[in-house]
Amino acid sequence: MPVPADINPRIVEALYGDALVLADELRLRFGGDFRAERDAARQVALSCEGLRATTRTMHCLAWLLNHRAFFAGEISEFQLRRHGRLPAALPSGDLTRLPEDAARLVRLSERLFARVERLERAWRRDDAADGPSAIERLRERLAAAS
Repeated sequence: MPVPADINPRIVEALYGDALVLADELRLRFGGDFRAERDAARQVALSCEGLRATTRTMHCLAWLLNHRAFFAGEISEFQLRRHGRLPAALPSGDLTRLPEDAARLVRLSERLFARVERLERAWRRDDAADGPSAIERLRERLAAAS
């Protein structure tokens, strides 16, 4: 699969740096103890949104690492296709329950994921031109049957 012009090592490296910084900020903000929060519902919201934002960011990092390895010649195109897929987006919950700094980090993780997701779609665009894969056709049949 040829790599589309909108994906190049510089873009991947820049996004990788952004993702590392965000992962560190998420760890600092959500990696702590939430018992200082008096409201149990707010503790749960912080914990859940922290986990979602961290997972979203880790998915981005994994996708970016696979593409870095491909551009460096460390993995083949076949390996990248097989292991370089971005999982489905995780929806966020109610961010109004979070302190503003925590909500800001969750929104940053959503924006990062959306950027990587756009690159993923561009990268897979050539596959879509060939028609749906056998797995996608099976999923469509299962969805139509239910």
